[in-house]
Amino acid sequence: MRSRIDYQQTYASVASQNSIQMVLTLAAVHGWKSTQLDYVLAFPQAPVEGKLYMKIPKGFKLNNGNSEDYGLQLHRNVYGQKQAGRVWNHYLVNKLVNELKFKQSEIDECVFYRGKTLYVLYTDNSLLAGPDQNEIDQIIKDLTAADLNITIEGNIQDFLGINIDQKSDGTVHLTQPHLIDQILKDLNLDKPNTIPKQTPTSSSKLLVRHLDSEQFDKSFDYRSVISKLNYLEKATRSDISYITHQCDRFTFNPCVENGQAVRWLGRYLYAMKDKGMILKPIPEKDLEVFLDANFSRNWDPKDANWDTDTARSRHGYIITYAGCPIVWKSQLQTEIALSTTESEYTGLSSALRSAIPIIQQLEEMQNFGFPIFTAKTKVHCKVFEDNSGTLEIAKVHKYRPRTKHL
Repeated sequence: MRSRIDYQQTYASVASQNSIQMVLTLAAVHGWKSTQLDYVLAFPQAPVEGKLYMKIPKGFKLNNGNSEDYGLQLHRNVYGQKQAGRVWNHYLVNKLVNELKFKQSEIDECVFYRGKTLYVLYTDNSLLAGPDQNEIDQIIKDLTAADLNITIEGNIQDFLGINIDQKSDGTVHLTQPHLIDQILKDLNLDKPNTIPKQTPTSSSKLLVRHLDSEQFDKSFDYRSVISKLNYLEKATRSDISYITHQCDRFTFNPCVENGQAVRWLGRYLYAMKDKGMILKPIPEKDLEVFLDANFSRNWDPKDANWDTDTARSRHGYIITYAGCPIVWKSQLQTEIALSTTESEYTGLSSALRSAIPIIQQLEEMQNFGFPIFTAKTKVHCKVFEDNSGTLEIAKVHKYRPRTKHL
């Protein structure tokens, strides 16, 4: 298919991990009912967006003529097109908003509201959550009546590869044992004699480019394993955020030490295979941000000429709602800080930029009548920061010689 001729755009939105975590947290906090839906052969349910033709597949015979001289006109949005995901998304959103009277979120366009029910869409998988089971059942009937072929998979137990275990005490355990098994198999660490590790990485060594070291021996697919680790870290395992990001930095040209770091992480996952994220709601708590940063901890004068990233500081943060983690991140900063205060201040800025859309989404839910725990009418965010200079700059704007450039 030719870009700008057979198709224009290919991007299809999906629900953010923030929204998925938020729905699971709200369901746990309020004891909501939930139902998981799957669209059967989702893409072909939508009509094709324009005139498209394909060659007649091999094995088909025509009564008259040669099959190579003819083509087939597509009527349905079949798999394999560059824009198939986008066409399906637009078709379904149009059904939800115009026919089924859902209200689309302005913050996350794959989150919808109807009555007291939240609907979260991720391509052909979706979640319904709300306090009224009868309302959820009516929505399912309306989806079926709108000529949408769906499978009702019952209460949320497994979504996007995440096992969701709702305990009797109200807590929710999120784990990904199958993904961890795949990672261990890729690393050849799925044997009973595998020696486990109790930490994700070595605490005495920094992972750098090691330019003088030998190239990675390709004993496993480095890029594939890193991509799986990234999804595992973002979904349920915040404890491996730092080392996953560090290993990801060297995907294009890994060395022996980088491969060893991935294997170390694999041994840690082998020991902690059944662990994951625990959502234990504390209704008294609002939205909170916890942040910390270092100052040029990766600095190495030997590699500075070849790897300017050694001069960058690193920050990490976690954003919680009702005591449950919603967002977490560990990353190198995009600019070089000149002091610990500046490093902490840059991290504070990054964390609050991630908190803003969550605040907006909570306020949006509040406007639609969903119960949002907050001490005030307006949703606020509490930030935890341990650098006094950063706190002073954030609270009092005045000229200071060492931070005048901020």
